[in-house]
Parts: sequence; C-alpha cells; structure tokens
Amino acid sequence: MFNFLKKKLKESKVIVLGIDGVPCSLLKRFIRQGLMPNLESLVQKGTLTDMTASIPDVSSTSWTTFMTGVNPGRHGIYGFMELEKGTYQWRFPNSNDVKSETLWEIAGKYNKKSIVINVPSTYPAKALNGILTAGFVALDLKKATYPESAYEYLKSIGYRMDVDTKKAQQSLEALAADIEETFVIRKNAILHFLDKQEWDLFIGVITETDRLHHYLWIALEDERHPLHNFFLDFYRKLDIFIGEIYKRASDDISLVMLSDHGATAIKQEIYLNAWLKEKGYLKFKKENPDTFDDMHDESKVFVLDPARFYIHSRRKYPRGNVDENEYDVIRQKLKEDLLSLTVQGEKVIKTVLFKEELYHGNLYDEAPDLVAVSFEGYDLKGSINKSQISGKGFLTGGHTREDAFLYINRKINSTNINIVDIGPTIMSFLKIEESTFDGKILI
Repeated sequence: MFNFLKKKLKESKVIVLGIDGVPCSLLKRFIRQGLMPNLESLVQKGTLTDMTASIPDVSSTSWTTFMTGVNPGRHGIYGFMELEKGTYQWRFPNSNDVKSETLWEIAGKYNKKSIVINVPSTYPAKALNGILTAGFVALDLKKATYPESAYEYLKSIGYRMDVDTKKAQQSLEALAADIEETFVIRKNAILHFLDKQEWDLFIGVITETDRLHHYLWIALEDERHPLHNFFLDFYRKLDIFIGEIYKRASDDISLVMLSDHGATAIKQEIYLNAWLKEKGYLKFKKENPDTFDDMHDESKVFVLDPARFYIHSRRKYPRGNVDENEYDVIRQKLKEDLLSLTVQGEKVIKTVLFKEELYHGNLYDEAPDLVAVSFEGYDLKGSINKSQISGKGFLTGGHTREDAFLYINRKINSTNINIVDIGPTIMSFLKIEESTFDGKILI
C-alpha cells in the first residue's frame, strides 16, 4: 500500500525541460546519426513530435504562451518590444505585463511547490510557492531571483543569466567558449535545485542552444567549418544532460521537453520598415530615425519586430491619421503587397494573418493589426534605419514557427500540436483541473 501511494505521489509530479530554439527535425537527425543515445532511448518510452510555435515565433511570446496556456490576446506579450501606450517610445515588456496566471501561480493555489529556472519573460521575479530565477531579458540577478536564499546560491556559483553574445564580435571561438561555460553553470544550477529542493512542478530552460543556432548554424551546415565539431559536441553534452534529467524522473514522474520554435539557416534578413517606406506606407522626418517618434504624421503603417504590422490609426496613436473607414482597405492592400514581396526572384512571405484570425481576449486591442509569416530562411526584421530591403547580418540561423519539438514520456494521441497545448497538459499531470486555458490536453 505504501509503495502504491508513493508511486501515485510521483505520478503527480512533473519535470519540464525547455530547450530554446531546437527543431524536431534536428533532434531526429542526431538520433539517426547516433549523437543522442539518451534521447533515442527516451523516444522508445514516449513520444517525440513536431509542434508549432506562437505567432510571431519569438521566445518572449512563445514561452509566455507555454507558461500561461493562453493566446497573446489574453496574456499580453506580443513580442520583445512594444511602444509605450500613447507614445512612440520603445519599451520592453516584462513579467508585470503578463496578464494571465502562470502554471506555477495556478499550482500554488493548490498548495503545490514549483521551481522555475530561466524561463523568459519572468523578470523581475515575483513571489511564488517555490523558487524562480528569470530567463532573458533579465538585467539583475537579485531582482531576477526569488527567494533570497536561491539568489545567494546562484551568486556563489557565478550563475549567468545569458550568454554574452558580444563575444561574437571578438571571435566565434570566444562565443563558443562562452556558450559552453554558460551551459555548464546552467545545468549545474538546474540539477542542484532538482536534487536539493522539494517540488511538484519543476521547469528548467536551456537557452544556450538558441545562441548556438543564431550564431553558429553555419558551423552545423559546413563540415569544414572550424566549429562544426563544437556544434555536434554541444548536442552530445546536451544529450548527457537529458539523461541526467531522466534519471531523476524515471517512468513514474511525467517528463516534458519542448522548444519554443524551430531553427533554420538564414538566406536573407528582410527589413520590413524599409519596404514600407519604398511602398509609400511609411515616412520618417529624418534620414536616420532614432525611434518611431521620428515617424512622419502622414505614415499609414509601421512594423515592430519581427513582423508585426500596426496601422497608424487616429484612435490609437497621438499623431495617427488612418480613419476607421480606411482601416480595412489599408489592411487588405498591405496583405496583397506583402504576398507579392520578392527578393532575388523568390517570394518572401508565406502568409499574412489579420489580428482577428490569431488573437482573442481582453488584450486584443493591443494586438498587431497584421502579422506576416515568412517562407523558411527569410528573417523578418523591424529595424527602422535600414535603407535597403534585404541584407545579411551577424546571425546565420533564424526561427521557424513549424518544427518546434515536443517530447512527453507518455503516448500522445493528439495531432496539430501547438505550444499553447503544453500548459493544460502539464496541469493534467499535476491533477489540477482548470478550465481557463486556450490549449487542449494532449494525453
């Protein structure tokens, strides 16, 4: 009887390992090549499948959709950057802008303890029944961590909130070393809290993969690249870490692993505000604008990263000039123009979606009016001071909405899985019944 009860208690615990930016297709490739034997053995015990990310497919939006189980129209995070309401000044949303309950807040209402390590959009840290240290964009470790005792531990091990991507300006070798060092510290912190603290829900996120892909995707694709073996070795080490996590879970505890989006090689960066200028939708008062405060009053449309189009309406913006009766006409024309956008003879935009096709909830009014989704390899940007429509930057790897991955050590019966489905599925493993989610339970 005691062993039965012990097993039932284990069954209501959940470990979640987030691995930022990892494509399902890449994991399957590395399994075939024998690089990831631990993951290969786990696949025999459960389900590894592809999954779609949020729209737009940026980490802040996708991870927030994961941690709330609702769409951006309810949680409020549409991207890494917004305009301050009633102004044209940029601001960076943080945890105070997340307007829906997180999984750990819901779990706390049922007296369950959560440990949350390195999830984006959780800075500054809020008090919870457990431990939290925020993921990027986090500026100060103390403000990023709750409680004080967790901060003291992280400080003592030289914990890093993120990779220092500025190292890429020195050399890719320097960046690679920083990725490796940050990963070692991150996984040690995750295993420490996993082993030393009580928890019902444990969430740890590895972001080093995302940095690896953005800066070193070229090293994966070119076997002659000096860092090709580093890329492969990183995944071997990641696989060892996955094995360490599974040792703690065994078959009794639910183990969920996922990414927030996929990854692919960048063919071209596409500067959408430059394109809007060329098409006559956007004007600036000076040649090199600093912010959208420099936008001309005659402007009809502008873009925030990565491809969020906002109609410059009188109702929403101080100098807006688009009336309600023009709104739909402009949106439809903009959609048609976007779908005809080509670079070097290739179409760039796969689909354009109006806000009502994507979002619902009490924060719907703050949503972008349109969102463009590109064909693979085109990295859509909201830069405001580019003169050309396309170009190349430092990054060699970009995001994909399709080909995010999901693993659960159970058999999944559902198809057409989206990241919004993971939250309610985790709650079902915790034996918590909530009816507030937008996603579906997968098991």
